[in-house]
Amino acid sequence: MGRIRIGIVGAGANTRLRHIPGFRDLVDVELTGVVNRTPASTRQAAQRHGIERTYDDWQALLADDDLDAVLIGTWPNMHCEITCAALQAGKHVLTEARMARTFDEARRMLQASQAHPDLVAQIVPSPFGLEHHAHVMQLLQDDFLGEFRELVVVGVDDSFYDTQAPLHWRQDASISGVNVLTLGIMHETALRWAPPPEQVFAQSAIHVPHRPAADGDAAVAATVPDSLQILSRLAGGGRGLYHMSGVNLHGPARQIHLYGSRGTIKLMFADREELYVGQAGDEGLRRVELPAEQRGGWRVEAEFIGAIRGEEQVRFTDFSTGVAYMEFTEAVARSARENRPLALPLPAAAEAEP
Repeated sequence: MGRIRIGIVGAGANTRLRHIPGFRDLVDVELTGVVNRTPASTRQAAQRHGIERTYDDWQALLADDDLDAVLIGTWPNMHCEITCAALQAGKHVLTEARMARTFDEARRMLQASQAHPDLVAQIVPSPFGLEHHAHVMQLLQDDFLGEFRELVVVGVDDSFYDTQAPLHWRQDASISGVNVLTLGIMHETALRWAPPPEQVFAQSAIHVPHRPAADGDAAVAATVPDSLQILSRLAGGGRGLYHMSGVNLHGPARQIHLYGSRGTIKLMFADREELYVGQAGDEGLRRVELPAEQRGGWRVEAEFIGAIRGEEQVRFTDFSTGVAYMEFTEAVARSARENRPLALPLPAAAEAEP
């Protein structure tokens, strides 16, 4: 293919930090148009990033026949509608995570992509684990763990500890959906290495039920839990334990532990990504220091363009993988609400309301 022209719907923080520089580093890729929530923010984004075209709304952007692909950087409540419309309009799609608000929306996005197999549909992946992914996969292939026994997923910090901070969009279920805190992104990461879940049993709490509104008005209700614990049964008989919280001081941040009959693999995601491994007979876990040439990293924009050009396939993250983590977050939300374990896969009619 020749030059690939991309339109941006929602030039948010991650778009500015990662996607715009990522696309600008690629040959024969042009950021052609942009639209934001308001005309003023649209003009500002276009001027700041040197983007030629602006539009009155996202529908007008999709109607631009000069565009080959769309980057969707909006909040999750818009992902399903814009994705389905973009695919119908013949555009390749790269959408921000989280994939959608609900399992039903995620499935509709997958169905839309399957109806247009000639178009690339990709979700911005979890960045966690990309540096060590290939090495962890090699350890698993070499049977480093042995029989898989337990998965531990931790995402505990103080991101929402300040009760006077305005309500974040991730605390508003009408925008964020049923995905709690970093659950979806951490589960997506864990799915790369651990067996999939067959059952979940969850409990959740909202420790800070009201917070100031973003516009400065009276306090509004938080509708997404700020604390979550999950027990899971994995395919093959292993067990999983998840602890998510945004209101704990000095918490352990983000970690994934893989335990087996022969060894242990731990990944820590704090200021930098760190990998620790150990087996029976070792004095303890040892830190793995990979040479630079063996480390993976962020190449989402390059992968998206490579897939459009037919040079590679999407690995991180295709829509099928997104639906899998959305089904998990849906099951967790229902389990916590109904106070009972739920089996996976979910029945087709099992939906939690955002």
